[in-house]
Amino acid sequence: MSLLAVDIGSSSCKAVVFATRGAILAQHSSSYMPEFPHPCYAEMDPEKFWDAVCVSCRTLTKGLRDPVRALCFSSHGETFVAVNSQGRPLTAAILNQDSRAILESAQCEEMIGRQRLFQITGLFAHPMYPIPKILWLRKHQPEIFASTKSFLTLIGYLLQKMGLPPYVDYSLASRFLAFDVRRHCWSDDVLSATELDGACLPLPVPAGTLAGKLNPEAASQLGISAGTPVVLGGHDQPCGALGVGVISGGRVSDSIGTYECLLAASDAPSLNDKALAALLNSYCHVVPDKFVTLAYFPSGIMVKWFHDLLYLNGSGEASSEAPVLGLEASHYAFLEEHAPEKPTGLCITPHLIGTCNPDFNPRARALIAGLNPGTDRSQMYKGILEGLACELSIVTESLAEAVGDFEDIYVTGGGARSALGLKLRAALTGCRLHVMSRQEAVCLGTAILAGVAIGEYASIGQAVAELVEESAVLDPDETVAASYRDQVKRYRQLRSAAVQQAEGFFVTDEEEA
Repeated sequence: MSLLAVDIGSSSCKAVVFATRGAILAQHSSSYMPEFPHPCYAEMDPEKFWDAVCVSCRTLTKGLRDPVRALCFSSHGETFVAVNSQGRPLTAAILNQDSRAILESAQCEEMIGRQRLFQITGLFAHPMYPIPKILWLRKHQPEIFASTKSFLTLIGYLLQKMGLPPYVDYSLASRFLAFDVRRHCWSDDVLSATELDGACLPLPVPAGTLAGKLNPEAASQLGISAGTPVVLGGHDQPCGALGVGVISGGRVSDSIGTYECLLAASDAPSLNDKALAALLNSYCHVVPDKFVTLAYFPSGIMVKWFHDLLYLNGSGEASSEAPVLGLEASHYAFLEEHAPEKPTGLCITPHLIGTCNPDFNPRARALIAGLNPGTDRSQMYKGILEGLACELSIVTESLAEAVGDFEDIYVTGGGARSALGLKLRAALTGCRLHVMSRQEAVCLGTAILAGVAIGEYASIGQAVAELVEESAVLDPDETVAASYRDQVKRYRQLRSAAVQQAEGFFVTDEEEA
């Protein structure tokens, strides 16, 4: 018997079939491309998500010997779909990276107050969240707003496509900017201040809730047997934390992907002044009665930008100047192998699309300082890894001030494949890194929720004990840390100057419209 976990990302859908003892039996990924019809807009036809799920599920279940016992979904946060009373989408899905609702976001903070909003939702006002965008729809597309019965998450939309109730779990509900994270319900205060009807928001239930069973039509499209239980997963970051065993207080995970997200689990939300000052998010875990506090920054996006600059031509194809190394992983291996032993002296910030914690300035941009005529590609690559480690040290300090000190971090994600990157992260944060043996942490956490829901595992704790394993432990090298003290100091000065300079920019009503 097996468990099928589907994670709906912002650019691809990944499906993984796990044996009940944790081995990966099959996996498949289907990509899709967001659309940017106007400045600040980011949208996608919601049917593209459904099509990608169907393709991935059908592909990996062909010839699968172990029948799928349960299907469970996780998803990136904030993206939503407005549907009418027949469940049909009225617009494209509005993606989390869409920033059209800058003014409405500021109005939310003004109407409710930053401190009060944080105490209720564990979030600060930002245009990524659905509530400001729903207010934008009410103002700019009133006919769409008036025709909307419900604003669904992507998981809710998929559940509805399968003829099941379009539930939202507590972790994804927490990403709306209207969910009371302590009371596990939509906030009357936020809804009253924004003059929104809670009936237009999906019903919140715990992650791991059994949504129902696949009907024959949906089963045929997915390539899975009719009657298979469908389980509600949750937000990808908490699911990933579950997949590396970060399920109780004092445990911290680091997911190194396009963004690098540091996440601490706790028994209560961290809604203190230090958390708010660092603009941290603190909200419901997918683990019952637990919470997560997270801080993040752009990470893999900087590495990928540099790779593509070196090895791809303008058409997106491999450049003739690229080394004959084949796969992208070989390019990274080449750069890492030729990187200098000592600090590069470069200061490279990763903020191609702005900063995240602790200041969240979307107008800040990446900077490179310290170049000289002898700087080569491998030095630049290491300089980027150094910058990421410096940025992680800043984020680590901000998180520790809010949740308490920690010495161990459980690492997963594509960036964990870089031995040099891990060495720098351990040295500059002073933390011991536990590298997980199964890098598909989000899907593993999602599969655990499915297994507990159908009784395959007695509890989440039992599942974690059986399935979550480490492949290596990396202690911080104090000698390396000492060699970087001056460079770290310069990095922080450069970063601070860049953020202060970006504060001088503003968005006018005309630009927002």
